[in-house]
Amino acid sequence: MKSRSSKSRFALILLVTLSLSLIVSAEEPSRKLVRVESKQVCMINEQYMKKDQIPVEVEGRTYYGCCAMCVEKLNKSESSRFAVDPHSGKKVDKALAVIAADDDSNVYYFENEKNLDAWIAKGE
Repeated sequence: MKSRSSKSRFALILLVTLSLSLIVSAEEPSRKLVRVESKQVCMINEQYMKKDQIPVEVEGRTYYGCCAMCVEKLNKSESSRFAVDPHSGKKVDKALAVIAADDDSNVYYFENEKNLDAWIAKGE
């Protein structure tokens, strides 16, 4: 009887462990980054769209959005035009940033090419 109980407990522990590992891996973004053109990024949805987006000129700088709502937000919300460089932690103007996308089309904004290269080298 103990043997059956031990097997059930082991199976339950194994199931919980596997479930937790799947949840953790699903939350981790793909880190294989590739530099992309800013004109193919929706800077509101933070997605690499793989096609040219709608240009939005604000104070002499060009940002990109995928729809009228994104265009409006880029025009009206200064904070929507900035991101944080994941390597340096500094605020970056999206129009001036070096932009890279992962396998899931999530985008990351870097101050410069050096920071992007350092981020990739660290394997983050």
